[in-house]
Amino acid sequence: MPEGRLSDVVGLKFNRHESFPPRFGWLHKAYLQVKKDEMLFHAPDALVRLGVGKNMVYSMRYWSQAFKLTHEYRSAEAQARALAAAPTWRARWLLDEDGADPYLEDTGSLWLLHWWLVSGSKEDKCLAPSWYAMFHLSPLARVTVEEMSALITREVHNSFKREVWPAAESITRDVECFIKMYAPDADANPLSPGSFEDSLLCPFRELGLLEFQSGRGKERTYRFTSGIRPSLPPRVLVHTCLDYAARFSRKPDSISLARLASEPGAPGRAFRMREPELARSIEAFVDSHPQLEIVESLGQRSLRFADNPETLAWNILDEQYGRVRDHDNFPTPEEWARQNPGLKKTTDDTEAAQGQLPQQADMLEELS
Repeated sequence: MPEGRLSDVVGLKFNRHESFPPRFGWLHKAYLQVKKDEMLFHAPDALVRLGVGKNMVYSMRYWSQAFKLTHEYRSAEAQARALAAAPTWRARWLLDEDGADPYLEDTGSLWLLHWWLVSGSKEDKCLAPSWYAMFHLSPLARVTVEEMSALITREVHNSFKREVWPAAESITRDVECFIKMYAPDADANPLSPGSFEDSLLCPFRELGLLEFQSGRGKERTYRFTSGIRPSLPPRVLVHTCLDYAARFSRKPDSISLARLASEPGAPGRAFRMREPELARSIEAFVDSHPQLEIVESLGQRSLRFADNPETLAWNILDEQYGRVRDHDNFPTPEEWARQNPGLKKTTDDTEAAQGQLPQQADMLEELS
């Protein structure tokens, strides 16, 4: 992969979700509470404030981190090993009451969150390594649970030292949660009230990225879908393309559509879109944007951008949601960082993000 080894772009977090995929409303609720109290996830009344059971508190904590909506750090006021949490600027932009889409009513927001979850770089690692491996490193369109577990295990073993390898059971639970998050229940009765409720609890199934194919028990086969994504807004897709390009250049430049479609870590892999489909999905928008252009040279098509791709990416995304950053008193990323000093990354924070600190043990004692 362009960034190097898997260890360069992911942190070692396995089975932190307590077998719960992210549920509708969780991210918004966690953001609002963390904004009020950096020690929320260690608070004795966290169950009451979040309105969920103990294991779901652990799960909400993990998903908030994995979607890059909170950053955990060592606070001078915290207990010895407990980590405080600060809401990130992107969480403020998306989930605040005057944010882009606090209740995730737009399917484009789910695509955006999916991108935040499965993307990673040396500076901002993916904290869902099993998810990264399945979307970016799997060559298979049809897979069983056993095949998914084997692929993730192989990638982790090839990239990390033996002493930090996760238990096989942890990887298997990740795969089971991955399936519950993206694939409709194969045994569910579509006419039952419970089936409708279950679909609401797992909003990422709306993306249609994974579907049950055939078989029973361990022989069940799932298929990754591919093609044009009608519910993925062009602005959101272009944002992810520029976000990916910004990892390699922060000045006016270009990146080939082939790279955007096929490189591990790129949007094409994350959304399961091939180059022709990606091109068709963005062409009309690019043609209408003065700072973007699709150019062709030596038979290769590229997306050319006339500004810092990171800046351009956020400008385009903000336009999709009615220019949220133009609201009165809306903080810039720099202002938000000053309001939340914990967002400053430290060496200890990096180790915590890699999963090398005993966070879960602290919580078990505090919430018992």
